[in-house]
Amino acid sequence: MKQINEMTQLEIGAYVCSHLEENGIEVVLSGGASVSLYSNNKYISKDIDLVDIYSVSRRKLISAMHEIGFVEQHRYFKHPESIYIVEFPPGPLTVGDEVVNRTHQVKLSTGILKVISATDCVKDRLAAYYHWGDKQSLSQAILVSKENKVNIEELKSWSKREGKQKEFELIKDKL
Repeated sequence: MKQINEMTQLEIGAYVCSHLEENGIEVVLSGGASVSLYSNNKYISKDIDLVDIYSVSRRKLISAMHEIGFVEQHRYFKHPESIYIVEFPPGPLTVGDEVVNRTHQVKLSTGILKVISATDCVKDRLAAYYHWGDKQSLSQAILVSKENKVNIEELKSWSKREGKQKEFELIKDKL
C-alpha cells in the first residue's frame, strides 16, 4: 500500500472511504473532489467531501479517522503527511433539494471510492451557481459536462424542480 504522502486526492478518498466502510460508515464523494474525478484533474481542489449517508455519531467517525492517522481540526480532518483535508458534510446525500439515489464505485489501488454520478456532479455545481451565484461552480459544471456524458434532459427537469428553469435555458448550450 502507498504511503499517504504518495497518494493522490482520489486515492486518499478511496482509502478513507474503504476504511470507513470496514467500520460500518458509508460515505460518498461529492463536491470539488468529484469535479476533479470527472474533469480528469483539470480542476483540482484541496478538500475531499465525503457525505456521511447515515449520519453516524461524530465520536465513531473521529475514532475511525484516528485509526488511519487523521486528526480533527475544527470541522475538517487532516493527516500530517497530506496536503488534502477531508470533510464530512451531513447527509442526506442531495443535489439541491433532490436526494441522490445512485452512486458509482471507482476502484483504485488504495480502495473503493463511492462517488455521485457525473450528471449529479453537474447538478451539485449548478445548485451552487443557481442559489449562490457562484460562477466558479458554473465553470466546473461546464467542465464536467464537456468531459463526460451527462443527461441534459435530467438536468433540465431537475433545474425546473429547483425553480431555475429560466437560468438553465440561459446556460444549457454551454453544457
